[in-house]
Amino acid sequence: MTDTPDELVRLDVDAGVATLTLDSPHNRNALSAQLRRELIAHLDTAIADPGVRVLVLTHTGPVFCAGMDLKESRGAGAGQQGVHEVPRILTTLWDSPKPVVARIAGPARAGGVGLVAACDVAVAAERATFAFSEVRIGVIPAVISVVVLPRLSARAAHELFLTGETFDARRAAEIGLVNTAVADDGLDAEVERYTGMLRLGAPGALAAAKEMLRRDRPATMAADFAEMNVLSATHFASEEGQEGIRAFAEKRTPSWVPGDD
Repeated sequence: MTDTPDELVRLDVDAGVATLTLDSPHNRNALSAQLRRELIAHLDTAIADPGVRVLVLTHTGPVFCAGMDLKESRGAGAGQQGVHEVPRILTTLWDSPKPVVARIAGPARAGGVGLVAACDVAVAAERATFAFSEVRIGVIPAVISVVVLPRLSARAAHELFLTGETFDARRAAEIGLVNTAVADDGLDAEVERYTGMLRLGAPGALAAAKEMLRRDRPATMAADFAEMNVLSATHFASEEGQEGIRAFAEKRTPSWVPGDD
């Protein structure tokens, strides 16, 4: 455990799972300057820790994240708030070689929705709601659009970015913003189900699969197959690949699964 009483983000590591908790309920876990700095620091620590296999992003209080701290956004230069830190947070979540699961037990707004979109897997309680509320206060969801737009259909993006309408967790799942919406009392079990599955994957293979999912596809199918043949052969011949094949043949658990030597 690496937290102090004054921290707004807590980091806990247990059995290969690093849980990053937004702990600023007094302002609805808004992305204040302090919270942004601490979130970046804890993300870097968790990703660098060889004992961490999966990250979970969660929160205390009734709200997941209300977006930027509007009290810090007033006055001259307000448009520069988090100009480097927010892209860094979203990029770190998106590019993390370790899978990241978002646990959403309450409302997410604006930048908070960006955090959700940047994670690999997102599980929301049915009580959670979402909104791209920026246009209703005279701004636009510019920065978060980089990670949000790849998740949504064009129709849904136009509708929700332009109206600012609040939508529920089931709609969020239908349009691809979250993976699943579950009963409020089933949230933790569903998050644990995902983290349990992700911990079974080989670390190098998980990182490579994430990179493959993010890559730009070549112009032709032939070029795509050529690249993928090389990538496939590389991983079959890798130490992880050979260990996985041996473990399958020997009907045992691969060495990378937590709890096994």
